[in-house]
Amino acid sequence: MARKRDVVIAVIIVFSFILTIGFFGLIFLGAFYAEDDVGFGGFGEKVAVIEISGGIYESAPVIRQLKKWGESSSIKALVLHIDSPGGAVAPSQEIYNEILRIRNEEGKPVVVSMSSVAASGGYLISCAADRIMANPGTMTGSIGVILQFPTVGRLLDKVGVDYETVKSGELKDVGSYSRRMTENERKMLTAMVTDTYEQFVDVVCEGRQMEREEVYRIADGSIFSGRQAMELNLVDTLGGFEDAVRLAADLAGIEGEPRLVREIKKKRGIFDILGNLAGDIKEFATGEIQGPRVMYLY
Repeated sequence: MARKRDVVIAVIIVFSFILTIGFFGLIFLGAFYAEDDVGFGGFGEKVAVIEISGGIYESAPVIRQLKKWGESSSIKALVLHIDSPGGAVAPSQEIYNEILRIRNEEGKPVVVSMSSVAASGGYLISCAADRIMANPGTMTGSIGVILQFPTVGRLLDKVGVDYETVKSGELKDVGSYSRRMTENERKMLTAMVTDTYEQFVDVVCEGRQMEREEVYRIADGSIFSGRQAMELNLVDTLGGFEDAVRLAADLAGIEGEPRLVREIKKKRGIFDILGNLAGDIKEFATGEIQGPRVMYLY
């Protein structure tokens, strides 16, 4: 009787031990892989995928991922999956610089996989990668800079609305929507756009190992298909996303099918939508209208 009781106790102890180990193991894996909504990619050497889609108007989410994956010992290469027409200049440049840092300091290969569109700022970012892969029908290029803002002065005159301004200098209210631009304002903005354009040309020359005159011939805002871009040396090769993953794995020396990890996007709830809507209404009601902004945008 005593022996049977000892066996039962031993079984309970072993079973409890296994449950405890499993429980804490799940907690550990959850903390490690679920932090910041990270998709679980299994063990072993991995390739991290970073999605860059839509307009590029902030750099923090992409840079956070670049830092996290770049500093992770289990991540051997990164694939940037780009589907973007570009966006603001500074965020595009910040992402570009972080990609270069990951390559130089962490020594990890970075491959760009162009989706439907990777133009202007989306192309500038691509120039920081080790390899650029486009689909034959990808829309890319659009090397150039644009600055636009609306003017509604004539409309305000018709409805009898005046807009008074007190300024410290002639050019202080450049981009005002209540009047047309002056000649001096146009000269100043043109000089700034030209300087920003030259910075874009610098990036293409360095990233694609092209002569400046060669870049100038195509850097007029023209867009190209992926196949045309390859003929112009703007991309390295043609292929889809899976091809880019395999290329990244090869550059990193990963044998066999690479494991992928990526952040899991949070679903937007009704309160997120209402919050954004409230912000837009507040901006309109209080007159917080966005001023002129230089853009890498096609």
